[in-house]
Amino acid sequence: MSDVTTITDSELVGLETVHAGRRRAEWIMTVQEAWGMGRTKIGVGIFAAIVALAVVGPWVAPYSPTEFVGLPFSPPSSGVWLGTDYIGRDVVTRVLYGGRTVITLALAATLIGLGAGVTLGLITGYARRWLDETLMRILDVVLAFPQIVLALLFVSIVGPKLWLIVLMVGIGHAPRIARVIRAATLEVAQRDFVRAAEAFGVSRLKIIFSEILPSTTSPLLVEFGLRLTYSIGLIAGLSFLGFGLQPPAADWGLMINENRIGITVQPWPVFMPVLLIGILTIGTNLIADGMGRALIGIERDTGGT
Repeated sequence: MSDVTTITDSELVGLETVHAGRRRAEWIMTVQEAWGMGRTKIGVGIFAAIVALAVVGPWVAPYSPTEFVGLPFSPPSSGVWLGTDYIGRDVVTRVLYGGRTVITLALAATLIGLGAGVTLGLITGYARRWLDETLMRILDVVLAFPQIVLALLFVSIVGPKLWLIVLMVGIGHAPRIARVIRAATLEVAQRDFVRAAEAFGVSRLKIIFSEILPSTTSPLLVEFGLRLTYSIGLIAGLSFLGFGLQPPAADWGLMINENRIGITVQPWPVFMPVLLIGILTIGTNLIADGMGRALIGIERDTGGT
C-alpha cells in the first residue's frame, strides 16, 4: 500500500512540474510574440521615454518649480524656452517636475485595482454558487457608477487626498478586472490539472493561487496595460478639476487647469502637459494592444506587425 502511495505522490509532483513549465512557456511566448510586433516596441519606447523624463526631469530643470522668472504668460525666449505660466514660472521646469505625480499615482491605482480585481475574479470564478452571485452583484453596483463620478463623490467628502484618489481609482478598476479574471478562471477550472489537484485533496486556496492564477497571466498583462491607460486619464482629469495636487505643486493636470485662461496668449503651459499625457496614454495603449493581439493570435493568423 505504501508503494502505491509513493507512486501516486511522485506522479502528482511530476504533473505539477510539467504544468508549471507549460504555464511559464505560455506567458513567456505571449510576451515574446507581443515584443515581436512593432506597435509593442514603439509603445514601450514611448512609455520608457516619458517615465525617464518624469524621473530625471527635476534633476535637469533650469529653475525651481515655484520660482518666478518673468512676467505672467511671457512668450518663449532664450531664458525661458517655452515661456512662463499664469504667474510667471518657467513652463519647462513645471513640465519636468509635473510628470512624477501622474505616473506614480496611476501605477499605484492600477496595482491596487489589479490586486483587488484578480482576487475577486479568482474567488468568484472558482467558488461559484451563492458566493459568486453575491460578489458579482455587488461589483455590478460599483460598475453602475462612472469611475470619475465615484472618485469625485468620495474626494468631495473627504477632501483632495492623494491616497484617496489612488484608492478610489483602483476600486473603480477592480470590478472590470474581476470580470475578465472570472471568465478566465471558469475556463481554467475545468482543465485536467485542476481536477487532478482536487482529486488529490489539495486545498482550494492553493489551487486558486498556485494552479489557476498562473494560468491567467496573459489576460492579466493585457488588463494591466488597459487599466494603466485609464488611470493616467482619470488622475490627470481629477487634477484638472482641482482634486489632485494643490497649488503651488507642479502637476500636468493642474497646469492645464491653471493656465487655460491664457491659452490664446501663451499656449505652451497648456499644450505641453496635454501633449505629454496624450503621448503617455498612446504608449500604454500600444503595449496593451500588442499584448492583446499576441494573446488571441491575431498576428499569427494575419502575418501582420
